[in-house]
Amino acid sequence: MSDLVEIRDLAVTFATDAGPVRAVDGVSLAVHPGEVLAIVGESGSGKTVTAKSILGLLPETATVRGAVVLRNKDGGEADVAQLSGSRLRQVRGRDAAMVFQEPSTALNPVFTVGWQIAEGLRAHGRMSKKEARAQAIDIMRRVGIPDPETRVDHYPHQFSGGQKQRIVIAQALALDPGVIVADEPTTALDVTVQAEILDLLRRCRDEFGAAVVLITHNMGVVADLADRVAVMYQGELVEQAPVRELFESPREAYTQQLLAAVPRIGEGLARAEVRAARRPEGWDEQEPVVSATDLRIVYPGRFRQPDFVAVDEVSFSIKPGEVLGLVGESGSGKTTIGRAMAGLTRVSGGSLSVLGVEMNGARERRIRPIRSRVGFVFQDPATSFNPLLTIAQCVAEPLVVHGRAESAEDARGRVDELLEAVQLPRSYGDRFPHELSGGQRQRASLARALALDPELLIADEPTSALDVSVQARVLDLFDELHRELGFAALFISHDLAVVDMLADRIAVLHRGRLVEEGTGAEVLGNPQDPYTRRLLASLPVPDPVEQAERRARWEAEAS
Repeated sequence: MSDLVEIRDLAVTFATDAGPVRAVDGVSLAVHPGEVLAIVGESGSGKTVTAKSILGLLPETATVRGAVVLRNKDGGEADVAQLSGSRLRQVRGRDAAMVFQEPSTALNPVFTVGWQIAEGLRAHGRMSKKEARAQAIDIMRRVGIPDPETRVDHYPHQFSGGQKQRIVIAQALALDPGVIVADEPTTALDVTVQAEILDLLRRCRDEFGAAVVLITHNMGVVADLADRVAVMYQGELVEQAPVRELFESPREAYTQQLLAAVPRIGEGLARAEVRAARRPEGWDEQEPVVSATDLRIVYPGRFRQPDFVAVDEVSFSIKPGEVLGLVGESGSGKTTIGRAMAGLTRVSGGSLSVLGVEMNGARERRIRPIRSRVGFVFQDPATSFNPLLTIAQCVAEPLVVHGRAESAEDARGRVDELLEAVQLPRSYGDRFPHELSGGQRQRASLARALALDPELLIADEPTSALDVSVQARVLDLFDELHRELGFAALFISHDLAVVDMLADRIAVLHRGRLVEEGTGAEVLGNPQDPYTRRLLASLPVPDPVEQAERRARWEAEAS
């Protein structure tokens, strides 16, 4: 059978106020029937623009040259780059479908998920509401949504992140397309949910017969799912090869650099030994910066709903200069503990001492003095920055709030120092948050957290949405700043390899309880708790041969 997608010499240019920007330059690709093609590269490499051109989803500011030939299962073909709006609507969903990166924004919050799946079915054929609903229930069952007869009438906010991703995949599969374009389908999902979504995408290929174009920055996901890999850099296709060949013997220097940047479990041992060697004598006897004993945090129920216990009798400590890695699934209580340490969430029971202040029962006037000694790096810097302020004004805000500077202009000297410390040019201070890339915004967020020279830094998933090369630079930067400034840190993440690189000790949370704690060698090298072993088994490793063996073992244990 002919290739389902054939891209020939594609060039895409965007018109901007600063002049034309070439996003894709001379890319030629093919998608074979029944294969998973992974397109990888840094942010801004053109991979999403290339994939969106398959469905003609580029904005009006884009100028497209070249051909994007899309063939359907009946043998018909069309050049998507030349199609009109009405013809494009016929192609989308039926011949090719898209799984967008963020399901929360892809789903309409005011309609039920069943209505949204049925909408695509009815738009492409004469079908009654009853028939469309029945098909929506069937496709929800096939993608693994429990009790689909009831859940079909639920709204997006009533589903978890992994379930919403399944709903978006169900929408894409509803019309049985030949090609599914999946744009970062596992970004920010914890490893167990990620493993379930990868299994579902594999079923899209094996059971539904759809080819998959996978856009991702996670090389473990590539090793687990892809048949062939295309590597993009600055709008150009630099290398493509079968997945095993690419991982075993990458030809291009950029591909080698990309693979070298991938964190692997076990690499953190050497870093931990270096950090331990730098500690002063008597470090073990110092008072902890943070000490939790039987910590309990409960969210009160509303509208006659029972209380929700988010954290249940958790005990841990963080000593001066120590990094504690906190891992677990979404909903395990990781972020709740971080927010409680910063005084942003009320402690319900037990004890939580932060910088000598007992947070259980503490009033705001008791907590306020320690706020200047605690830095917080939020998970999504795009939403934590005020879009109306420049980066310099955002970074200066803690200095102004705590009286270290009279205004953002007065603090500009300190802001410039902080930007240089996180490897951003001073001129970036005059830009607005939307004018920075994801990695640059995360560095600016780190600069803001360090503005007051904190004794304790709380980092909540700071690298979850970054591609591997940017993530590697941010992790190296974190390690370098920690070495220079000596702050204690709570590093929250669902990526076990990232935590292994940075943390002195790792604590594993499951449903609000601490199930295991120890050094990286103890927790990741010899896990004792079944939940920790399940987390490790779910984590895809950036090696296709090893990952295939791990998946076979995981499937055997699951059955």
